[in-house]
Amino acid sequence: MLATRNAHKVAELARILAPYDVELLGLDAFPAIDEVAESGATFEANALIKARAVAGASGLVAVADDSGLCVDALNGMPGVLSARWAGRHGDDAANLLLVLAQLADVADERRTAAFVCVAAAATPDGRDVVEHGRLDGALTREPRGENGFGYDPIFVPAGEWRTTAEMGPEEKDAVSHRGRAFRALAPLLEPLLG
Repeated sequence: MLATRNAHKVAELARILAPYDVELLGLDAFPAIDEVAESGATFEANALIKARAVAGASGLVAVADDSGLCVDALNGMPGVLSARWAGRHGDDAANLLLVLAQLADVADERRTAAFVCVAAAATPDGRDVVEHGRLDGALTREPRGENGFGYDPIFVPAGEWRTTAEMGPEEKDAVSHRGRAFRALAPLLEPLLG
C-alpha cells in the first residue's frame, strides 16, 4: 500500500519496485482513507506519520516517503515544505518559480542543492523501517526538460549536465534520491510482509 494519491509518485515507485515481488496499491484504491497531514518537522517524521496512519487504516503494510529539495543558499529550505513552498500544496510550477526567484542573485557556484528522500514502511501491528536517499547537485537559472515533476526541471545532478527532467524515467530512477531510498527499503519489506 503506497500512502499517496500522487500519480507521478505512484508511477515512479512502481518502476523502482518492479524487480521485487510486491503488488502496489495507491490510496486511490482506498477512497475512504483520507490524506494524512505531513505535520512532522523532518522528512523521516513525515514518512513515518503517513506509513503508520495508512497501515492502521488499511490493515496492510504501508509504504510512504517524504522528500524534497534542500537548497544550500536557502539554509536547507524548502526542505519538508517543498510541496507547498509557494503556499498551495502541490503547485509545482509556483514552487519552482519561487525558488528560482529566491536564487536570482546567487552566483552559479553557490546554487548547490540536494534532493532528499526518506522512505518508510509500517505494519498494522506497529513495526516499521526507514531508509534514506540523497542526490546532490545544483540548480539551473531556468527550467529545462519535460520529464519528471516537482523541481526536476531545475535540478542538475552532480557530474551531469542535464536536469532530472531531461533524463528518461528509468535513467532518473537509477540515480534519484527516491530510487536510492526505495531500493534500500525494498529488501526490508519481505520480513514485514511475511
